[in-house]
Amino acid sequence: MQTFSYPEAFELESGAVLPGFDIAYRTYGTPTQDPDRVIWVCHALTANAEVADWWPHMVGRDLIFDPRHHFIVCANMLGSCYGSTHALSLHPETGAPWYHDFPLLTNRDIVRAFDLLRQHLGLDRIRTLIGGSLGGQQVLEWALLQPDVFAEIIPIATNARHSAWGIAFNESQRLAIQADPTWHQDRPDAGLIGLKAARSIALLSYRGYRAYTETQTDPESDRLEAFRATTYQQYQGEKLVSRFNAYAYWTLSKAMDSHHLGRGRGSVETALAQIKARTLVIGVDTDGLFPVEEQQLLARHIPRARYHEIQSPSGHDGFLIETGQISEAIRAFWSEAPASLPHTSG
Repeated sequence: MQTFSYPEAFELESGAVLPGFDIAYRTYGTPTQDPDRVIWVCHALTANAEVADWWPHMVGRDLIFDPRHHFIVCANMLGSCYGSTHALSLHPETGAPWYHDFPLLTNRDIVRAFDLLRQHLGLDRIRTLIGGSLGGQQVLEWALLQPDVFAEIIPIATNARHSAWGIAFNESQRLAIQADPTWHQDRPDAGLIGLKAARSIALLSYRGYRAYTETQTDPESDRLEAFRATTYQQYQGEKLVSRFNAYAYWTLSKAMDSHHLGRGRGSVETALAQIKARTLVIGVDTDGLFPVEEQQLLARHIPRARYHEIQSPSGHDGFLIETGQISEAIRAFWSEAPASLPHTSG
């Protein structure tokens, strides 16, 4: 893991200012100036820069993104707790953690920070920018921020504007955190009991009725408590609490809520029409959090886009699980035309 430190004041979309920041990032393969070999992955809400760990069948030897042939970059987003500046980082002026004073972040802030890292790495052009869910939202924002940098983008299970449905799920999770009596205290473990409940709520939106029925139904008919679904929810909540914190969850869920490509650009449709990169939009047929209608809208309004739908019983989490189908779709996309990096003016 490496760290990029930006020492200057960084003004956020809200008007608040970060007095510098750190971005933790991971690269795979040999650094190169050949843009046709560069892949950049944007991670989802609680993931990190170790993309080969959380997407193990996408990044690795003989896989779609092979470090022997590609230079792969994944950066931990601002606000996350895996090495980048977030609420438990020390404020450089006070020497104490930010805690609840950490400023509001948007996806535009996050991708502007990514772009400073890109420039630091000397990557003038990038072949493929890919990400799912919150990471997919950032893919779209970045393609608008720097339309001449990316030859192609692959947004998966994501949208142009976060829906009222998605915002309601996120607010329900934050209400669970707020209900934790420790949340309003300035302490590193604030809100962890609430975070466990928040994760349980989130899982319902990630998987859905069909996935739970197929994987968590008890085979016994005489069980009265301690159901398989009960222990699954408990386990998943505990697992997240062991590796994440409530501050980061709060910050990043807020960033997801404010996602709106049309903000300041006239409309969502007007914004999407400005994307220059060749685009493969991927949806998951059972996704109840980011339903396929949202990806179909992207494909309709991005000029050089095509839409592909994968089948999965896993709901929204299909973008993490169905790596075989996703890889096949990307290979077909690549076979249609070679990556052609746009020319910059001047």
